[in-house]
Amino acid sequence: MKKIALYWQILIALVIGVMYGIFFAPYHKITDSTISELKKFEVKEFISKDSVFKIIREIPEDVIKNLEKIKDKKYSSETIFNEELKEILGAPDAEEYKLEIKQYSYKNYIELVSWMGDLFMRALKMVIVPLVLTSIISGITNIGSAENLGRLGLKTMSYYVVTSTLAILTGLFFVNIIQPGSNASLNLQEKAEGLVVGGGQSISDTLMQIVPKNIFQAMSSGNMLSIIFFALLFGFFITKIEKKYNTFLVDFFNASFEVMMKITKFIIMFTPLGIFGIVAKVIADNSDNLDNLASTLGLYMLAVLAGLAFHALVSLPLMLKFIGKSDPWLHFKAVRIPILTAFSTSSSGATLSLTMESVEKNDGVSTKVTSFTLPLGATMNMDGTALYECVAAMFIAQAYGVDLGFLDQTLVVVTALLASIGAAAIPMAGLVMLSIILTAVGLPLEGVGLILAVDRILDMFRTSINVWSDTCGAVIIAKTEGETLKV
Repeated sequence: MKKIALYWQILIALVIGVMYGIFFAPYHKITDSTISELKKFEVKEFISKDSVFKIIREIPEDVIKNLEKIKDKKYSSETIFNEELKEILGAPDAEEYKLEIKQYSYKNYIELVSWMGDLFMRALKMVIVPLVLTSIISGITNIGSAENLGRLGLKTMSYYVVTSTLAILTGLFFVNIIQPGSNASLNLQEKAEGLVVGGGQSISDTLMQIVPKNIFQAMSSGNMLSIIFFALLFGFFITKIEKKYNTFLVDFFNASFEVMMKITKFIIMFTPLGIFGIVAKVIADNSDNLDNLASTLGLYMLAVLAGLAFHALVSLPLMLKFIGKSDPWLHFKAVRIPILTAFSTSSSGATLSLTMESVEKNDGVSTKVTSFTLPLGATMNMDGTALYECVAAMFIAQAYGVDLGFLDQTLVVVTALLASIGAAAIPMAGLVMLSIILTAVGLPLEGVGLILAVDRILDMFRTSINVWSDTCGAVIIAKTEGETLKV
């Protein structure tokens, strides 16, 4: 019997995950059994350890009638469910009743599968730091001379700057054409939990943190820019030491890289199960809000998705065709597994191992190029994210009625470019990146709350574009280095 290809397994898992998330979304509801349980409540009065009286009253008949009115109504959002209960039951006993109602009527079938996604993400994150460290050091030592390293580094950084700028300008074009914020309601705003107004790091602070005070602390905290900087230095100076030490270290890091790739291939075997768990949870968490989001933030989502689609289907394929002299369709087929995984996990870092495997095996790009360009790209080349941040900033400006002129929009482009390069070193990267852009053009940081509701959904799309751009870059750079590829 022919084995189903991995990309088909992932696609099937994605579809099943969506269906499971819709049909088995956790909900809260009041049922006959709930009401009968509540009717059993008797007047109780007791003294707790700290001598505070605690009273639970029998539920009055009129409250029971109100509960009957909303019986069997499903609430996917626990917040909405609790608010309605508090209104019906009244203080101070609403909390006591809420616990009883939740106990008898709440079933969470998502927890039966979400653990697979959590475990899969933990496994992928486990290999990121050692994979990046060994791949970059191995890649640099195999590049050879400082001249070769400098040439490859210049090509790589040039590609990142050009494609990210193209992505931002594409987003700017679509957001100005569609004007999604013109009719937006500020009442849609949500609170941005954990975002400290004015508390984001500046671009200069972010760039300063590229040089770590303690490399082991940087590794434990997953500070990818610092790890990459250290790996570049370490790899470069391996090429400058005595031959006997050089040979030992080159062999050691090449062997370590091969071991990490073997571990990665083992984890990849469980990708469909992991994606099923992740997607089911994401869909379930948003199941009660999808229709509302589409109607209230539809134009904003359209502007982001139109920009991402144009960049992915026009800009990058044209660069592949005319600069990389490669077939975009063949390349897409070669990297569809990491793109699907990036879409499901919303993490280009977690997808890195899959990306390297696909580009080397299916595209035929050398380890020398992939081990240098792809780890850098996963951290610094974020076309989709840069485009998204630009559109989000313009949407917030339009929603607040602020007219950004040519110079202001130029500042948005430049700030989005710099912020996307430094994103990995910033906690809560998406929100803080956006806060940097809003601060640069004088927009209120509270505007972040306008786009929070759809951030997770759009994150899946923009991460896919980030990974697609990384793979295109590896192919283009390999071709300019004279490599013969399968695409």
